[in-house]
Amino acid sequence: MRLEIQSTDRIGISQEILGVFAKQSWNLKAVEVSTCFTFVHLEKNVLTVNDISNALQGIVGIISITEIALLPLEQRENHLKVLLDRIPDPIIDINNQGIILAINAATNKLVQKQSIIGLCIDEFIEQKYQQLLTDKAITHSLIFQGNTYLADITPVVSEHKQVTGAMITLRSMSVVGRQLSLMQTYQEEGVDNIIGNSQSILLLKEQSERFAKLDLPVLISGETGTGKELIARTLHQLSNRSQAPFLAINCAALPEHLLESELFGYSSGAFTGANKAGKPGLIELAEGGSIFLDEIAEMSTYLQAKLLRFLQDFSYRRVGGTKELHANVRVISASHQNLADLIKEKLFREDLYYRLNVLNLALPALRERTDDIQLLATYFIDNAINQVEQVIDSSSDKLKLTEDALSLLRAYHWPGNIRQLQNVLFSVVALNTSGVIDVQEIEQALKKFSQVSALSQNEIPTDLSEIQTIKDWSSAQEQFEKKLLTQLYPLFPTTRKLAERLHVSHNKIAMKLRKYQIS
Repeated sequence: MRLEIQSTDRIGISQEILGVFAKQSWNLKAVEVSTCFTFVHLEKNVLTVNDISNALQGIVGIISITEIALLPLEQRENHLKVLLDRIPDPIIDINNQGIILAINAATNKLVQKQSIIGLCIDEFIEQKYQQLLTDKAITHSLIFQGNTYLADITPVVSEHKQVTGAMITLRSMSVVGRQLSLMQTYQEEGVDNIIGNSQSILLLKEQSERFAKLDLPVLISGETGTGKELIARTLHQLSNRSQAPFLAINCAALPEHLLESELFGYSSGAFTGANKAGKPGLIELAEGGSIFLDEIAEMSTYLQAKLLRFLQDFSYRRVGGTKELHANVRVISASHQNLADLIKEKLFREDLYYRLNVLNLALPALRERTDDIQLLATYFIDNAINQVEQVIDSSSDKLKLTEDALSLLRAYHWPGNIRQLQNVLFSVVALNTSGVIDVQEIEQALKKFSQVSALSQNEIPTDLSEIQTIKDWSSAQEQFEKKLLTQLYPLFPTTRKLAERLHVSHNKIAMKLRKYQIS
């Protein structure tokens, strides 16, 4: 029997109530006291509320005695348990000795035991529980019952600022991978996103739909700006892996050691500055889904060998690790370079090429599908209007291309392909207020690219007015480097190509591009 005894706010009244219960030899299982209320839990017997009222009638200040279903603390615990059980991630609460105090339903399902409360968490993890007791909220890799999770660890701190325990939330790699995948793209990519009705594009759509159902590696070839990542995302969305993560990485954007750790992850203490608990790689996070390796030709021969070993049986080790891990992922790769030529030059492994090139998709250059330019132009113009919130001085809410302007778009050779077309039209739309895009506006936008193209054959022009802004030798050198890389990177859009053009190391170019935030 649980009772709520309401009373006046008088010092000692709760003590008097409990004194009566003691005289009556009534067994108390729990007591809670708050201002004007005493809550008691009596052991089941033949007592009634009237019996208790009669026993307490001599105490001054009692207002009412009511039977209740739960004590306030029990009610809060019940609500908290329902709340925790609705959270899909396993949650574990431990004290400062590593003893498990509470878990939610997801944890219970994970361990498949009747109860683990009261056991030490060391029985379930490979690390020592002391590593989980920190004074700041942290996230790191945690192996729980042989499986790797990302653990969000929140310290439980007393009012004296002492760590008394920790709340641990386990997030599976597939869940983290899906979240990362959503951050990389804002919309699902499907075959309908491939714009065009030319014969080459219709064939590409047909092949993409067919290849998506085959759980085999795909190599996508095509010039820069032809939409290789769009095709890779389409293959993923049409496949049986569409609900799992799709993660992409540009192999040309990172130096060798960073690319290795990004792909395969690293273990605790793998290198100076590494996270003490290690870090999962994209292969691990893409579990059950697809990983897209863009500009695969830029990968060093060392990493090519490591990737080849992974593709043989889909097992790998983290950088600095000894444990053999296994991943269920589909590998989609892409390159704008001719891999057959690179194989002849001993720059790309022939055995890796055959592993990656099980299925092949060749993307046509924009100059080879001029029939699609009108469709693409309309699509990019509409998108640009929405992005810049353009106000048009016209009765129509859309920009129109003149026939001459459209003819010029079709006649241009488009070295940057679809990406260049998109950028040209965006700049035109941003400046247009007439409602009509004429040939002069297109010519003016294209001149920028023509000027940049000329730089590939000539020296970098010098602006004498900039000399006055130079502070010292170091700043002048940085200014020159930034200008040089900014102008050359669009022409040599990979670190390896740019390194070859400037006769320096691949790592030096990657470091400089990061320094000046050029991408």
